[in-house]
Amino acid sequence: MREPAPVGEDSVTPGGEAIQTTAALDGDGTVIAQARHLAADFLTRVQADHGLPVSQRAMDLTRLVVSELVTNARKYAPGPVLLDLRIAGDVVEIVVWDSDPVLPIARAADAGRVGQHGLEIVMAVCQGFEAQREPVGKRITARIALADDPGGAVFGRGPL
Repeated sequence: MREPAPVGEDSVTPGGEAIQTTAALDGDGTVIAQARHLAADFLTRVQADHGLPVSQRAMDLTRLVVSELVTNARKYAPGPVLLDLRIAGDVVEIVVWDSDPVLPIARAADAGRVGQHGLEIVMAVCQGFEAQREPVGKRITARIALADDPGGAVFGRGPL
């Protein structure tokens, strides 16, 4: 079992707009659990060190989305996976890069289908979702609001 290799430390952009951490994930299936822990640790540090509000809902959804996206990357793409977590305004952006250029396509909802609901779940719980081809592979970006809406509204998917 290999630990995620840190690529970058938490940082604030010159404009003070983003706090982030990046890790290269390579190895066996344990990297999925490691990625979830990395996400939880990152959001805990964001709250403790930067005083940003992070709801339990945001923490849970971030771990879920990281798990689904890293699972898909490990399942369908050979080689390492890069996980980038960053704070941009009032959202956490989860960016996963892998070496497979094929973009994921959400399937129509089907309660009878066993498995392969991950992308549907990710798209349902995120404020924004984007899949882009890169010169090598692809990059998936999902955004989750850090704080719950005080009025109790459920956050939904919207344009990035």
